[in-house]
Amino acid sequence: MTKKVAVIMTNMVEDIEYTSPVEALRNEGHEIEVIAPEAGEIEGKQGGKFTADKSISDVSPEDYDAVFVPGGFSPDLLRSDEEGRFGKFAKHFLEQDKPTFAICHGPQVLIDTDLLKDRNITGFTSVRKDLENAGAKVHDKSVVVCSNLVSSRNPDDLEDFNREITAQLA
Repeated sequence: MTKKVAVIMTNMVEDIEYTSPVEALRNEGHEIEVIAPEAGEIEGKQGGKFTADKSISDVSPEDYDAVFVPGGFSPDLLRSDEEGRFGKFAKHFLEQDKPTFAICHGPQVLIDTDLLKDRNITGFTSVRKDLENAGAKVHDKSVVVCSNLVSSRNPDDLEDFNREITAQLA
Protein backbone atom coordinates (compact mmCIF):
# COMPACT_ATOMS: atom_id res chain seq x y z
CA MET A 1 0.00 0.00 0.00
CA THR A 2 1.42 3.36 -1.04
CA LYS A 3 2.25 5.75 1.78
CA LYS A 4 2.73 9.52 1.54
CA VAL A 5 6.02 10.62 3.11
CA ALA A 6 6.81 14.22 4.06
CA VAL A 7 10.50 15.08 3.77
CA ILE A 8 11.30 18.21 5.75
CA MET A 9 14.50 19.92 4.66
CA THR A 10 16.08 23.10 3.38
CA ASN A 11 19.39 24.32 1.93
CA MET A 12 22.58 22.58 3.03
CA VAL A 13 20.90 19.18 3.31
CA GLU A 14 23.42 16.34 3.03
CA ASP A 15 22.72 15.25 -0.55
CA ILE A 16 23.12 11.46 -0.19
CA GLU A 17 21.13 11.41 3.07
CA TYR A 18 18.20 12.74 1.05
CA THR A 19 18.64 10.99 -2.30
CA SER A 20 19.41 7.46 -1.07
CA PRO A 21 16.43 7.05 1.34
CA VAL A 22 14.07 8.76 -1.12
CA GLU A 23 15.17 6.37 -3.86
CA ALA A 24 14.59 3.40 -1.52
CA LEU A 25 11.12 4.70 -0.60
CA ARG A 26 10.15 5.42 -4.21
CA ASN A 27 11.37 1.96 -5.25
CA GLU A 28 8.76 0.57 -2.83
CA GLY A 29 6.08 2.73 -4.48
CA HIS A 30 5.77 5.43 -1.83
CA GLU A 31 4.93 9.05 -2.65
CA ILE A 32 7.45 11.68 -1.55
CA GLU A 33 6.69 15.35 -0.93
CA VAL A 34 9.48 17.76 0.06
CA ILE A 35 8.49 20.49 2.50
CA ALA A 36 10.72 23.49 3.19
CA PRO A 37 10.38 27.02 4.56
CA GLU A 38 9.34 28.01 1.01
CA ALA A 39 8.51 25.97 -2.10
CA GLY A 40 11.19 26.05 -4.79
CA GLU A 41 14.84 25.21 -5.19
CA ILE A 42 16.94 23.69 -2.42
CA GLU A 43 20.71 23.53 -2.68
CA GLY A 44 22.42 20.51 -1.16
CA LYS A 45 25.60 20.68 0.89
CA GLN A 46 27.44 18.84 -1.91
CA GLY A 47 25.96 21.03 -4.66
CA GLY A 48 22.89 18.98 -5.54
CA LYS A 49 19.78 20.81 -6.70
CA PHE A 50 16.47 19.65 -5.26
CA THR A 51 12.92 20.96 -5.33
CA ALA A 52 10.71 21.71 -2.36
CA ASP A 53 7.18 20.81 -3.43
CA LYS A 54 5.48 22.85 -0.71
CA SER A 55 6.03 25.46 1.96
CA ILE A 56 5.59 24.44 5.60
CA SER A 57 2.87 27.12 5.74
CA ASP A 58 0.80 25.24 3.16
CA VAL A 59 0.77 21.74 4.64
CA SER A 60 -0.79 19.81 7.49
CA PRO A 61 0.93 16.79 9.07
CA GLU A 62 -2.41 14.96 9.06
CA ASP A 63 -2.04 14.63 5.27
CA TYR A 64 1.04 12.39 5.56
CA ASP A 65 1.67 8.83 6.69
CA ALA A 66 5.32 9.36 7.67
CA VAL A 67 7.98 12.05 8.07
CA PHE A 68 11.66 11.92 7.12
CA VAL A 69 14.35 14.40 8.23
CA PRO A 70 17.66 14.07 6.34
CA GLY A 71 20.86 15.48 7.81
CA GLY A 72 23.52 18.00 6.89
CA PHE A 73 23.12 21.59 8.12
CA SER A 74 19.47 21.61 7.03
CA PRO A 75 18.01 20.44 10.40
CA ASP A 76 19.77 23.23 12.29
CA LEU A 77 18.46 25.78 9.79
CA LEU A 78 14.93 24.36 10.13
CA ARG A 79 15.16 24.75 13.91
CA SER A 80 15.85 28.47 13.50
CA ASP A 81 12.27 28.94 12.23
CA GLU A 82 10.93 31.54 14.69
CA GLU A 83 7.51 29.90 14.91
CA GLY A 84 8.97 26.41 15.45
CA ARG A 85 6.83 25.07 12.61
CA PHE A 86 9.10 22.14 11.73
CA GLY A 87 9.27 20.84 15.31
CA LYS A 88 5.49 21.15 15.59
CA PHE A 89 5.08 19.34 12.26
CA ALA A 90 7.35 16.47 13.37
CA LYS A 91 5.66 16.29 16.78
CA HIS A 92 2.43 15.11 15.16
CA PHE A 93 4.14 11.94 13.87
CA LEU A 94 5.60 10.99 17.25
CA GLU A 95 2.32 11.75 19.05
CA GLN A 96 0.25 9.76 16.54
CA ASP A 97 2.74 6.85 16.42
CA LYS A 98 3.33 7.41 12.70
CA PRO A 99 6.68 6.42 11.13
CA THR A 100 9.34 9.04 11.90
CA PHE A 101 12.74 8.81 10.20
CA ALA A 102 15.88 10.87 10.91
CA ILE A 103 19.51 10.46 9.92
CA CYS A 104 22.73 12.22 10.97
CA HIS A 105 21.76 15.74 12.15
CA GLY A 106 18.08 15.05 11.39
CA PRO A 107 17.22 14.17 15.01
CA GLN A 108 17.94 17.82 15.91
CA VAL A 109 14.47 18.69 14.60
CA LEU A 110 12.98 15.98 16.83
CA ILE A 111 14.47 17.63 19.92
CA ASP A 112 11.98 20.46 19.35
CA THR A 113 9.05 18.03 19.72
CA ASP A 114 9.81 17.61 23.45
CA LEU A 115 8.93 13.93 22.95
CA LEU A 116 12.34 12.23 23.04
CA LYS A 117 12.37 11.44 26.77
CA ASP A 118 13.23 7.75 27.22
CA ARG A 119 13.17 7.11 23.44
CA ASN A 120 16.04 5.08 21.94
CA ILE A 121 17.79 7.02 19.18
CA THR A 122 21.07 7.67 17.42
CA GLY A 123 22.48 10.54 15.40
CA PHE A 124 25.67 12.22 14.29
CA THR A 125 28.36 12.46 16.98
CA SER A 126 27.93 16.22 17.46
CA VAL A 127 24.18 15.98 18.21
CA ARG A 128 24.26 13.04 20.62
CA LYS A 129 24.75 15.20 23.73
CA ASP A 130 21.78 17.36 22.66
CA LEU A 131 19.68 14.21 22.28
CA GLU A 132 20.75 13.03 25.76
CA ASN A 133 19.87 16.44 27.18
CA ALA A 134 16.41 16.04 25.62
CA GLY A 135 16.04 12.84 27.66
CA ALA A 136 16.69 10.32 24.90
CA LYS A 137 18.66 7.11 25.35
CA VAL A 138 21.41 7.50 22.76
CA HIS A 139 23.11 4.53 21.10
CA ASP A 140 26.16 4.39 18.83
CA LYS A 141 24.69 1.95 16.30
CA SER A 142 24.15 2.10 12.54
CA VAL A 143 20.39 2.10 12.98
CA VAL A 144 18.13 2.34 16.02
CA VAL A 145 14.45 1.41 15.83
CA CYS A 146 12.28 2.56 18.73
CA SER A 147 8.67 1.75 17.89
CA ASN A 148 7.82 4.21 15.06
CA LEU A 149 11.14 6.11 15.28
CA VAL A 150 14.04 5.04 13.02
CA SER A 151 17.38 6.85 13.25
CA SER A 152 20.92 6.47 11.90
CA ARG A 153 24.27 8.20 12.43
CA ASN A 154 25.71 9.12 9.02
CA PRO A 155 25.91 8.21 5.31
CA ASP A 156 27.83 5.00 6.12
CA ASP A 157 24.61 3.72 7.75
CA LEU A 158 22.34 4.30 4.74
CA GLU A 159 21.98 0.62 3.81
CA ASP A 160 20.68 -0.25 7.32
CA PHE A 161 18.61 2.94 7.53
CA ASN A 162 16.94 2.37 4.15
CA ARG A 163 16.14 -1.25 5.06
CA GLU A 164 14.43 -0.20 8.28
CA ILE A 165 12.47 2.77 6.90
CA THR A 166 11.05 0.68 4.07
CA ALA A 167 10.18 -2.07 6.57
CA GLN A 168 8.28 0.47 8.71
CA LEU A 169 6.08 1.36 5.73
CA ALA A 170 5.56 -2.23 4.49
